[in-house]
Amino acid sequence: MHKALLAAAYLALSGLPALAQEVVLGAVVPLSGASATLGDDQRRGIELAVDNINEKGGVLGGRKLRVIVEDSGGRAPSALDAAKKLVTVDNVPVVIGEYSSGITIPVGQYLVQEGRVHLNIGSSSGKIRSLGDGSFSLIGLDNVSTGFAAQDVVDNKWKKAAVIVPNNAYGQGVAEQFQKAFSALGGEVVTTVMYTEGQTTYRRELQQMERSEPDVYVYSAYGKEAATINRESFELSINTTPWYAIYLSMCTSDADPKFIQGQYGLDLNYIGPDGAVYEAAYKAKYNEPFKTSFNGYGYDAVMMAAAAIEKAGSAEPKAISAALKDIGKGYNGATGDITFDADRQRSKQPYLKLKIEDGVQQR
Repeated sequence: MHKALLAAAYLALSGLPALAQEVVLGAVVPLSGASATLGDDQRRGIELAVDNINEKGGVLGGRKLRVIVEDSGGRAPSALDAAKKLVTVDNVPVVIGEYSSGITIPVGQYLVQEGRVHLNIGSSSGKIRSLGDGSFSLIGLDNVSTGFAAQDVVDNKWKKAAVIVPNNAYGQGVAEQFQKAFSALGGEVVTTVMYTEGQTTYRRELQQMERSEPDVYVYSAYGKEAATINRESFELSINTTPWYAIYLSMCTSDADPKFIQGQYGLDLNYIGPDGAVYEAAYKAKYNEPFKTSFNGYGYDAVMMAAAAIEKAGSAEPKAISAALKDIGKGYNGATGDITFDADRQRSKQPYLKLKIEDGVQQR
């Protein structure tokens, strides 16, 4: 028998794909819909990591790494369809994503059920903690971010806050955790508005908040919806009272600069102590500074997955999951130290205090 046929027969009998020249992972991110700007930036980070790994020789003895990126459309049903396609058709061992907690949770549940590795790179709902073994978060959950935000608001001497957030798993967690932390620091949440996603106007909600006469408006909203909220708050002159954003780049990425002038907020510290090389690679490839603070988490997810594959010497999900637990005892990522706690959640999450001046985020 010809040598090539013998090799193919051996691979078939051993349960390995014949002529496998690459290791394929998957990602589900919003490339369309309200969070498209943020999802595309996540994709950029993923793309840069793949470039980096392949330039250095790939994985498992020279096999190329590839990540199939699927568009969630910012909707849970389409995100689940994408995840199912990645599992049943592409047979990927690892899926990265999504962005919104209300979408990440059902996607993560499905992946864990199917015995695949799930890497959360953008969602912070506390419910993610209970997704189960095989699900990892490279981003801090909302009890950490809202605690930081509450302290920052108090440090700015604002005592009465009106809160507006989306009525989903993410927003519910933010509202609950912020009120808890802010009250413990002596502040008062005078009103909380949970908005329905996808509206064309939020004037009613904004006017409801204005009636509570707060010292500060605290908000968190997805790109295009945040742009509408910012425009209408400007038109209603509500922005004469300070606005504080939880994840400032998410809340302002699609907004006209004149509508967000003077806003305060926190954001992810998207560059760790050794992140300069990554930042330079981003600027060189895309010819602009970081678009949002979320791209580095996509980058770190791919880099950690590749490191786990190398450590395990395998692309099998269980082996990758076991290796990730070990690697996550202190991984030096582009976004800083990534150390997983007992529930596989990032236990250390650095944040930045920011203010927008002349259309630019200033530290």
